[in-house]
Amino acid sequence: MKKRVASYERKTKETSIYAVLNLDGSGKAEIDTGIGFFDHMLEGFARHGLFDLQLGVKGDLHIDSHHTIEDTGIVLGKVIKEALGDKRAIKRYGSFILPMDETLALCAVDLSGRPYLNYNAAFSTEKLGEMDTEMVREFFYAVSYNAEMNLHLKLLDGVNNHHIAEALFKAFGKALDMAVSNEPRMTDVWSTKGCL
Repeated sequence: MKKRVASYERKTKETSIYAVLNLDGSGKAEIDTGIGFFDHMLEGFARHGLFDLQLGVKGDLHIDSHHTIEDTGIVLGKVIKEALGDKRAIKRYGSFILPMDETLALCAVDLSGRPYLNYNAAFSTEKLGEMDTEMVREFFYAVSYNAEMNLHLKLLDGVNNHHIAEALFKAFGKALDMAVSNEPRMTDVWSTKGCL
């Protein structure tokens, strides 16, 4: 299989973002978004998905965290899509149920080329560190639509807000790792249409 690495740079009046993603990495992450808790979530995603991820973000944090987190999701979605190429010989689907203490989170992914987010998770606090908890959904929405993936995230159980967020990000990493992994019995794309 050829190297599945992609980079992307995005500059707007609100954010400046540079990302490099290796789908066949070992979980190394160099991340600086300016939001410590968000960095921690992205590090968990990379580590548990075994993706190498470099991410540098400068955003208008003097306003709030919205543009920084949403635009990071846009860029991450774009590098996932680019790194996948024609999606030849990948498993396409991935799912994982991740326990984290009292929390249980489910993630299912279909790299179908059709963007969709089905998200069902609630937080009882407005912030985790400097990250607005309402931005968790916005982040995954941006990733799913820019990667053109079908993404389901469900909180099955949980009380601690830190655990809830972390379980969602780690479950996404595990499910995506499964979906992008090689299927040796396939020589083309896994679709009756002949393309994804």
